[in-house]
Amino acid sequence: MGFKMGIVGLPNVGKSTLFNALTKTAAAQAANFPFCTIEPNVGEVSVPDPRLDQLAAIAGSKQIIPTRMTFVDIAGLVRGASKGEGLGNQFLANIRECDAIAHVLRCFEDGDITHVEGRIDPVADAETIETELMLADLESLERRRANLARKMKSGDKEAADQDRLLAQAQAALEAGQPARTVQVAADDRRAWDLLQLLTAKPVLYVCNVEEAKAGEGNSQSARVAEMAARQGAASVVISARIEEELAQLPDEDAAIFLEEMGLSEAGLNRLIRAGYQLLGLRTYFTVGPKEARAWTITAGMLAPQAAGVIHGDFEKGFIRAETVAFADYIAGNGEAGAKEAGKFRVEGKTYEVKDGDVLHFLFSG
Repeated sequence: MGFKMGIVGLPNVGKSTLFNALTKTAAAQAANFPFCTIEPNVGEVSVPDPRLDQLAAIAGSKQIIPTRMTFVDIAGLVRGASKGEGLGNQFLANIRECDAIAHVLRCFEDGDITHVEGRIDPVADAETIETELMLADLESLERRRANLARKMKSGDKEAADQDRLLAQAQAALEAGQPARTVQVAADDRRAWDLLQLLTAKPVLYVCNVEEAKAGEGNSQSARVAEMAARQGAASVVISARIEEELAQLPDEDAAIFLEEMGLSEAGLNRLIRAGYQLLGLRTYFTVGPKEARAWTITAGMLAPQAAGVIHGDFEKGFIRAETVAFADYIAGNGEAGAKEAGKFRVEGKTYEVKDGDVLHFLFSG
């Protein structure tokens, strides 16, 4: 289980350049004119996790299989997208299928690359996109509520429940707030998620800065960080140009290049970590001589559901989980050492899997 993040932004902010770098492909055509991405490009990347390499080294695993995440490069939105301007309707539909939205914001000056609105103002760009998504949600809500009205007249309880949630979302949007600001009761969470509102999705602002500012950011990215803090959203600084160069280099050369640029890690790592935090994702591991593998789960997931990420039969026939925390596995130089140190545990159906757990599931076939 990974997650799907839609990369959105105005034209010419560096979305496709970033996508190419992240997925190490040239599938998205990066060009200096609006709408060069006509269909959403989808790319999968491995989630870098140094813990996996450490576990594999101790266990002598023949194969290392990281977990994966999906990026969707969605064509540039423009003012009026909610009314079908540019290629709006098509791409708003693509956003609905994503778990989270990465707003790529142009935080660099470059006279050779045009800006669709003729100025560099990432906060205004973010507001333009947010407004279009809010307008699209409002239009959708009004249409859906009109359809539900007929069902409610006949006493349809399910329709009434859905309308109640839609009304909450509509009230927030009409007050100028995105749907993600609505406080949703735990019992309503599943139904709320099924509404697939664009502005209910978690947002990560990606500040695309010039190469020289890739580490600490610049004054524009600082403005974005302040905006994100006010909204309870997240932000990350990346230079798409640097990521693009890194994508072409072998690992050894990439490490040297990062050092020369004064960077401790690639922007991809920061982006994935921010995405994980945004969606409350966690990683657990299965380790053996055949393979060391990482699995993605959501925070709070219990052992049977975590087992089900591997295979549905593991969840159905779950008996127990044998587990060692990552730090204890390393300290004991493997499972045997962890057992000797009393760090090996047997957990049942109510165990909440922790980030970094090394797990082995027992189940009835």
